[in-house]
Amino acid sequence: MTFFKNLVRDEQGATAIEYGLIAALIAVAAITAMTTLGNNLESTFNTVSDEMAPQN
Repeated sequence: MTFFKNLVRDEQGATAIEYGLIAALIAVAAITAMTTLGNNLESTFNTVSDEMAPQN
C-alpha cells in the first residue's frame, strides 16, 4: 500500500513531461520565427537583385 501512496505523490515524471512540452513549444516558436525571417530575407534579396540587374 505504501508503494502506491509514494507512486501517487511522485511528481518527477510530471515535471519531466512539463519540461518536454516547454522545450517543444520553444522549438515550434523558433522554427516559425526562422521561417518567417527566411521568407522576408528572400524577398529582400530578390528585390535588391532585381534592382541591380542591368536594364535592357
